[in-house]
Amino acid sequence: MWPGRRCGSTRSLSAGDVSGPASSPATPVFGPVRRTVAEALGTALLLAIVVGSGIMAERLTQDTAVALLANTVATGAGLVVLIAVLGPISGAHFNPAVTLVFALKRELPTRAAAAYAAAQTAGGVAGVWLAHTMFAEPVLQVSTRLRDGPALALSEGIATFGLVGVILAGVRFRPQAVPALVGLYITAAYWFTASTSFANPAVTLARSLSDTFAGIAPVSAPAFIAAQIAGALAALVVFSWLLREESAP
Repeated sequence: MWPGRRCGSTRSLSAGDVSGPASSPATPVFGPVRRTVAEALGTALLLAIVVGSGIMAERLTQDTAVALLANTVATGAGLVVLIAVLGPISGAHFNPAVTLVFALKRELPTRAAAAYAAAQTAGGVAGVWLAHTMFAEPVLQVSTRLRDGPALALSEGIATFGLVGVILAGVRFRPQAVPALVGLYITAAYWFTASTSFANPAVTLARSLSDTFAGIAPVSAPAFIAAQIAGALAALVVFSWLLREESAP
């Protein structure tokens, strides 16, 4: 989610190079291995935050609203930090839906996009296992928390549409603010969507492997993922039109 990061000769971002061309004579270039590792690491830490804060919240309170609030704050804050720190390396996608959008915009080569998606998925699973280990939970789990129904699927489509829109518009107009914009949007979307805004196929898959507060039953995951992809594609179409400059009359 970082503007200015290049993969080969193409820009591939969801957030931006905070230094900007004016303040830095040469933008650092990171190789494909480092970029892919950054995506895996960032997604792993994101899932450790989401699942770990959920476990902690459940242990500290029986009030579901308070637990969700704690989970929300930790996730939003964590996103801001992870995007700011790892964005200059890989673009800080941490999300196959975001990667798909930048690949379709031809700002990320197909091979790099496939590597990103694989790294995000593997990193997400590793992050869940790390959270389980930190809290002395069984490492290998399968969620039993059903999240079914058209309302939840619609919520995921809307959450992902909004996320991609925030990224595309943020990269265009306020690149230095993208970490905060994404973190704040997800913080809000936790509460205005019925699904609590997964908005990320890798996160959805990984959370299906955690039978904790943040989990989602594997049977519920396909509808979430389909809605997320649809929302991301819809945002690409709408915001590509919305952000296109018109020629002067």
